Amino acid sequence: MEIQKKRPLHLFEGYGIEMEYIIVGKSDLNVLPISDKVLEKAAGKIITEHERGPMAWSNELVLHLIEIKTNGPAKNLEGAAEIFQNEVIEIERILADFDARLMPGAIHPWMDPFKVKLWPHEFNPVYEAYNRIFDCRGHGWANLQSTHLNLPFHGDKDFEKLHAAVRLLLPLIPAVAASSPIADSEIKPFLDFRMETYRTNSKRIPSVTGSIVPEPVFTHEEYQTEILERMYRDIAPFDPDGILQDEWLNSRGAMSRWARETIEIRVIDIQENPAADLAILELIVNLTKALVDEKWAPLADQKKWSEQSLYDILMAIVKDGEQAIISNSEYLSLFGLNESRISAGELWMHLFASLQEDYHFTQKSVGHLDLIFKYGPLARRILNSLPESFDHDDLLDVYQNLSDCLRHGTPFLP
Repeated sequence: MEIQKKRPLHLFEGYGIEMEYIIVGKSDLNVLPISDKVLEKAAGKIITEHERGPMAWSNELVLHLIEIKTNGPAKNLEGAAEIFQNEVIEIERILADFDARLMPGAIHPWMDPFKVKLWPHEFNPVYEAYNRIFDCRGHGWANLQSTHLNLPFHGDKDFEKLHAAVRLLLPLIPAVAASSPIADSEIKPFLDFRMETYRTNSKRIPSVTGSIVPEPVFTHEEYQTEILERMYRDIAPFDPDGILQDEWLNSRGAMSRWARETIEIRVIDIQENPAADLAILELIVNLTKALVDEKWAPLADQKKWSEQSLYDILMAIVKDGEQAIISNSEYLSLFGLNESRISAGELWMHLFASLQEDYHFTQKSVGHLDLIFKYGPLARRILNSLPESFDHDDLLDVYQNLSDCLRHGTPFLP
């Protein structure tokens, strides 16, 4: 995997990938707030980002989380799964000294999110400001792990096409990526409980998260006026020092980062291993390409959708995953279907078959996507691995198995 050094990057000339993992005790899988100790052991001092050639490790809001990411945009996705897997192995080697390991999954299934430790080092004032305004306890802040995909654009013409495409596909992502059906040691009524909690974590200032699906704006000026400036204006009374009045405050499920000209997709639960994440990322990238290429619908039709219409589809899929029924025939027509209703899983199978005709998938990704279409997203597989009436030991067994899948790079099967 080669890092793309040139700037600016146009559509699909680079890919930024970030994966967040929970640090847990080796035997009990309880969260361990030691990410600073891991970074210190790796770098020789406590730092917020440890660069490792084409890769980097960094801190997050809470001390039990560590992020693995590309150190800049990768030229393509080839080989990324293997490189991320090697970084997992290296972090686990360090964690062995602390009798700890990494655990995948977008929600820790039994942690108490009201007993957490924030990152206390560099950038702590930013985290403390978040905590003071939003209260960073609870699942929506302290207990959520995801994969982020950054797609580049340059100028309004690129942005218009990319933002239109990303807005349309955003609601479909949890049908293949949901991995958070359990929290507080119980099954939640959402297959993607991370996204259910994420959508309300900024409810004190609703414009920060909006409707998860960003508003239909397609130029830099519109975005600045209708999204960013409104958000800064709304938070100003709570943030008199202006600590949080930056574009990274935007918490929509697709954030446009104008300083680096990328759209960051955040509606992707972390999977059982990096190869599984990369399979889903390949699927998202190829669907984005098809929409940008106007494979099924012209750009004008893609642009006209309100955030509320797309949000309604998203929340149905957040709840029921691949089994959610999409009954908006006009939306389905955007993907070449002449149907009045279809499940989200059936839609994805149609899309996957169509995309394979024109776009490249690695063999490993095809294998994992076939697994998802056969057994369901990781959240469904987790539920199907548990007995009807389960206790803590049952949860511990399933999540030890998941953690082994992360360590060895193997798929999780029910």
